[in-house]
Amino acid sequence: MSTSKAKSKVQPLSDQEIQQTYSRLQNELQSLAGKIGELEQEAEEHGLVLSTLNEALQVEPGRKCFRLIGGVLVERTVKDVVPALQTNREGIKKVIANLTEQYTTKEHDFETFKHDYNVRPVSRA
Repeated sequence: MSTSKAKSKVQPLSDQEIQQTYSRLQNELQSLAGKIGELEQEAEEHGLVLSTLNEALQVEPGRKCFRLIGGVLVERTVKDVVPALQTNREGIKKVIANLTEQYTTKEHDFETFKHDYNVRPVSRA
């Protein structure tokens, strides 16, 4: 009984609709993967800057440093910048986790779609 319900959920689509849906899902996965990659790189850059500034924080917390905020370069001290950078990096990590979860869900939907409509990539020689 459960198999008949599962098969009845699949709506019949034309070949063109299947192709369009396949392409859309594939593009969404690529887009999410690209965004995750960008944010991981940004988090890594934050980590590098924080490791450098943490050394300066221990030696000279009042040392001036410059930070780009909204396209404006502002002068701050190391002790002011380090907490803000840590907060930013944590926020980026949360967004990465959220996007990774979305990617996993989207990937499952894509695999289900491929299975339901018996989609196989065409091999090009």
